Amino acid sequence: EFRRVLFRSIIVGISGGVDSSVPALLLQKKGFDVECVFMKNWEGNDDEYCTAEEDYKDALAVCDHLGLPLRSVNFSQEYWDKVFQHFIDEYKKGRTPNPDVLCNREVKFKAFLDYALELGAEKIATGHYSIIDELNGDFKLLKGLDPGKDQSYFLYLLGQNALSKSIFPIGDIEKKEVRKLAEESGLVNHAKKDSTGVCFIGEQKFFKEFLKKYIPSNPGMIETIDGKECGKHDGLMYYTIGQRKGLGIGGGYGKLEAPWFVAEKDLYRNVLIVAQGHTHPALYHKQLFADQIHWIRGLVPEDLSGLSAKIRYRQSDQKCKITELSQDRCTVVFDKPQFAITPGQSVVFYRHNECLGGAVIDCRK
Repeated sequence: EFRRVLFRSIIVGISGGVDSSVPALLLQKKGFDVECVFMKNWEGNDDEYCTAEEDYKDALAVCDHLGLPLRSVNFSQEYWDKVFQHFIDEYKKGRTPNPDVLCNREVKFKAFLDYALELGAEKIATGHYSIIDELNGDFKLLKGLDPGKDQSYFLYLLGQNALSKSIFPIGDIEKKEVRKLAEESGLVNHAKKDSTGVCFIGEQKFFKEFLKKYIPSNPGMIETIDGKECGKHDGLMYYTIGQRKGLGIGGGYGKLEAPWFVAEKDLYRNVLIVAQGHTHPALYHKQLFADQIHWIRGLVPEDLSGLSAKIRYRQSDQKCKITELSQDRCTVVFDKPQFAITPGQSVVFYRHNECLGGAVIDCRK
């Protein structure tokens, strides 16, 4: 339960989706002084990628229905400088970045948080499926109740300050219940489809066209693990480790009737290396090296035993050990080989239900 004696004014970041609308509903019902803010994070003629105008209309409809004030604020410059430029730089290096992680730290829990505090809010609220637990001024980030929606993976870069000033009202609610609450309260977006991917990229079918605006194409050859040419690629930045679709090879190429997967990128030769079959050993590694380490509680945990980690959002927890640890770099060894460990993505550490922090994958072995 949220205790009104601790904070009265809450500003909700509302995107037009049901997940960010229900927090406003719940907080209003609890008697808080609630305002909503819609964030515009992208400027440009990219209507085919981004649904910002439609989302704003939905956010406005929700706020009108609830009788809540709605502000609109433009953080596109902060997004470009802190998130998008890094996104492009990483793709130029042949890596696969995770802009959602940076967007949370730099925009939602930095630019938006600062903006809300300047307006006089004591807390911000968002529609993230995670839980903030506090004991004696020490804040922990826990997994959301709904295992299929838990978003702690994307929040691992948050620290004590951001967590102390934030609440996640739907973190302990299952998604189906969130939709039910929205429908019962007459919210126009109760059945709205969940957004996928990053706003400015949109669906995967637009991905190549979008990147071509910022990175010149550089076609090259596709080779098998054995060094045999088997096709041509459009540019290494369009592919990610473990990718199956869009290779243009076909499952029947070679001896096996099995699909092909991206196993490696040879940046020096501009060659995409592929392996056939999901179980091919070239697609699996037990060890990775990561840098840019961040611990949510500000310090390295005293006890690093009993850890698990995720190397992608939808993955189940994988048992692991941190064998080498410096201030900014670590080596992670998994109990079992992991499929498609991808440089540029994040490895996020857990102990049971608590997200401890994470790092950016540099390479694997």
